[in-house]
Amino acid sequence: MINVTRLNGKPFSLNALYIETIESFPDTTITLSNGKKYLVRENEAEVRQRIEEFYRRVHVLGKMEQGEMTNGD
Repeated sequence: MINVTRLNGKPFSLNALYIETIESFPDTTITLSNGKKYLVRENEAEVRQRIEEFYRRVHVLGKMEQGEMTNGD
């Protein structure tokens, strides 16, 4: 889950696994895979950063260390 803020200032959490698109109109609009849309105060870059941090926390997205092999060797 990522924490974001509605335009009225109320914080809430979204499941980052269901985020399909993030757009700025100029308000940031997050569209989920079910078609539901949310307008949030955070800018697009902030939302993307929170999504990336979420994926790292759940070990879906990792950062390779120098010398680390991708084929398991």
